Amino acid sequence: MNCDQADPAELAALRAAFDVDDDGGSALGWEAVRSFEAEHGIVLPEPYRTFVAEIADGSYSGPPEYGLLSVAELPGDWGGDEGDRDLSEPFPLTEAWLWEDDADPPEDFEEVLDRVFNHGSVVLGTDGCAMNWHLVVTGPHRGHVWLVTDVGAGPFGAEFGSTTGESGFAGWVRHWAANKPWHDIA
Repeated sequence: MNCDQADPAELAALRAAFDVDDDGGSALGWEAVRSFEAEHGIVLPEPYRTFVAEIADGSYSGPPEYGLLSVAELPGDWGGDEGDRDLSEPFPLTEAWLWEDDADPPEDFEEVLDRVFNHGSVVLGTDGCAMNWHLVVTGPHRGHVWLVTDVGAGPFGAEFGSTTGESGFAGWVRHWAANKPWHDIA
């Protein structure tokens, strides 16, 4: 997983997985991407950064279940206050955490939980029922995709033991494309 350089082969695979035309008409554009990054004090990890700038800023034809959100969008069922989000603050987790069953939660549980939802990640989209996919943009897990739910959070990727898919945005998309339900295939 390379968060600093976009691989042309990965970009081609992303374009195919999201069934996006080559014209880039739904892309955000580099000026808008740089403006978003400056506004939030971050640099989006590759290949997501180039995907949003040149291919598509959101799509209903790919993962997750209810489509990929625009980089600045939150799911319709988002429970928090958008003003609480600070992408420049590091995402606080480096390993899975099932807080619902945590027998020994941290003393500052509510504060840590707030940071999990609101710091250091853009929300890629939702599978519904408070199951949101996040792309970490700051902190030790920059470039990794995490599933954050109402009961816990965990990183996506074979290296974490949660799947056979590769880590990162491109690995997450490739895993989804390879495992699309039969009724989604045209």
